[in-house]
Amino acid sequence: MIFWIKALHIFFVISWLAGIFYLPRLFVYHAAAEHQAVKDQFKIMERRLWFFVTPFAILTAIFGIALIYIYGLAWFKISTWLHVKLALLLAIYGYHIYLYKLMKQFEYDNNVHSTKFYRFLNEAPVLLLLAIVILAVVKPF
Repeated sequence: MIFWIKALHIFFVISWLAGIFYLPRLFVYHAAAEHQAVKDQFKIMERRLWFFVTPFAILTAIFGIALIYIYGLAWFKISTWLHVKLALLLAIYGYHIYLYKLMKQFEYDNNVHSTKFYRFLNEAPVLLLLAIVILAVVKPF
C-alpha cells in the first residue's frame, strides 16, 4: 500500500510542477503580446492551466500527508530533513498562489512586470525543486 501512495504522490508532484513551471512561460509570451486578441487567448490558456494543475497540488499534499501518517509521529519527529523539505514545499505552494495573483493581474490587463521578470520567475523555483529532491532522496540529516 505504501508504494502506491508514494507512486501517486510522486506522480502528482511531477504533474503539478510541470504546470506551474509552464505558467510563467505563458506569462512571458503574454507580457510580450501586443494585440488584445492574442492577450485574450493567453488569458484563457493561463486560467485553464492554473485550474488544471491546482488539483494536482492538493493531491500532492493529500498523499504526502498520508505518507507521514503511515510512517508515524515518531518517524516524523526525528526526520529533520523532512521538516526542511516541508518548509521548502510551503515556498512552492506560496509560489503557486503568487502565480494566481499574477494571472489575475493579466486577466484585468494590469500587468506591471517585464518579460525578463517572468523569465526569472519561470526559472527560480527549479532550485527549490532540486533541494527538495536532494532532501527526499539523500536525507542528509
